[in-house]
Amino acid sequence: MNRLIMALAWGGYQLIGKHLPASDSRIHLGQKEFRRWCVSHFAVSVGKGANIEKGAIIPRKASIGRDSGIGKNAYIQGETHIGDYVMMGPECYIWTINHETDDLSVPMCKQGSKPEKPVYIGDDVWIGSRVTILPGVRIGNGAIIGAGAVVSKDIPDFAVVAGNPAKVVKYRNS
Repeated sequence: MNRLIMALAWGGYQLIGKHLPASDSRIHLGQKEFRRWCVSHFAVSVGKGANIEKGAIIPRKASIGRDSGIGKNAYIQGETHIGDYVMMGPECYIWTINHETDDLSVPMCKQGSKPEKPVYIGDDVWIGSRVTILPGVRIGNGAIIGAGAVVSKDIPDFAVVAGNPAKVVKYRNS
C-alpha cells in the first residue's frame, strides 16, 4: 500500500501539483496543501507548514524542514537536507552529482558521473533567487545567500555571502 500511495503522490505532483497556481496567486485551489501532501508521500520527509511552490522539481531523497519554502521553479537534485525556516527564492538549483572530467583520453560526456555528495542547508537560512548550490556543500544556520550566487564551498553559520564563487561579505552576528 505504501508503494501505491508513493506512486500516486509522485504522479499527482508531476501531473497536477507542480502546475497549479503559485501559493501567492489570487486563485486558491488548495495548491499549497496539495503540493505539500504529495511531496510528503514520496520524499524522505516534509515538515509541518512547508511550502513547495509551482514548478519545483523535488527528488525522492529530499528532506524539507518545518515552515521552509521551496521557490518557484526550483530544481533540487538527489540527497538534499533542508532545515527548518528556510526561505528559498525562485529558480534556485541544488546539485548533488557532477560529471567526471579527469581522464583526458575520454570525452567528458563519456566519463559518467562522480559519486553523489549530499547538500545540507541549516535552519533559518535565506537563499536568494537564482542561487546555484554545488555538490557536497553545507550551509550553516542563519546564513544568507545573495541572489545569483554560486555556492561551491561550505558557508559558516550566520554568514552573508554573494557572488560567483560565493564569498563571505559579512556576518549577521558580529
